[in-house]
Amino acid sequence: MATFYALTVPEFVAELGLSGRDMFDLEWRLSEGEGALIAARTGLSAETAQAMTFRDMVPAARVIIARKNRHHCPLCPEEVHRISAALPWKFRCPVHGVALCDATGATLSDMLGAGRFTELEICASAGVAVLDAWARGVGQGALGPDEMLAFLTARHRRASPPNVSEQPRMSLGDRRDYHEFLTTPILRQALAIIVPEYDKVAPVLTKPVRPGLYGLGQGSLLQSFALTIGISRIAEDPVTRAIKVLLSSDADGQERLRDVLKAWPLSLRRRISARLWRAQRDEKERQISEKATRQRQSHKYRRVQSHQYRYRIS
Repeated sequence: MATFYALTVPEFVAELGLSGRDMFDLEWRLSEGEGALIAARTGLSAETAQAMTFRDMVPAARVIIARKNRHHCPLCPEEVHRISAALPWKFRCPVHGVALCDATGATLSDMLGAGRFTELEICASAGVAVLDAWARGVGQGALGPDEMLAFLTARHRRASPPNVSEQPRMSLGDRRDYHEFLTTPILRQALAIIVPEYDKVAPVLTKPVRPGLYGLGQGSLLQSFALTIGISRIAEDPVTRAIKVLLSSDADGQERLRDVLKAWPLSLRRRISARLWRAQRDEKERQISEKATRQRQSHKYRRVQSHQYRYRIS
């Protein structure tokens, strides 16, 4: 509105008689008196002014709302700020329907590949529906996005340097020059297990996301997209997703994840515990069976020495 009247935001706020008020506070909520002041000075109705705020959002959602456009549409003017563009789970412009770009001008299609992005966008739509309902305080179940995000951003393994698949191809000289990068410990979060597509394309040093709602509110375009997909997959089958992460975790990681799962409904925790015990038992039996098979094979005559039992010669 300030741009329409050829004023800066502070000048426009002063003209409305709201000098000293924080702009983001006004965008978040308007009192009846503030709405009346804006209506009297601009000619808009008080209801129209209220509709330009985030009054329908629950208080917990405030931390994920950006003060300006979070990501930009290449076809929209830079000075236009839409309500949807401040939300982290909007990945297309509501007016033009094109994919949003990050600060570098890259789209999710550029990062993930056109085919993969199309498939994941369909999956993310379920996560968008869950987040929309939560932000407006409707359709709340026992397991909400805040509990899911806490699980997605929890560390399931101890921090470790980039593995071979995460390292770019380098000559021996480059490896010496970038030794510090190759030995930098990276946080290992459950998000990489639930959304492996993100784990494959995310830059190594920026792969970890901030914990909880802050990961969604202050993350990059790719991180927000991955977290939205993670929410959709957990909402679809929370027990299976939780067990998959627990089986991939080390001892310390399992302890951290169990602390996070205490916020989940008791019925889900019981199902996770029962199925996890069976999965661990089956995995142990499989390993015992494989070991017995290798030992039987080691007694068969072979022309070459076994690579798995180097100290024996058949």
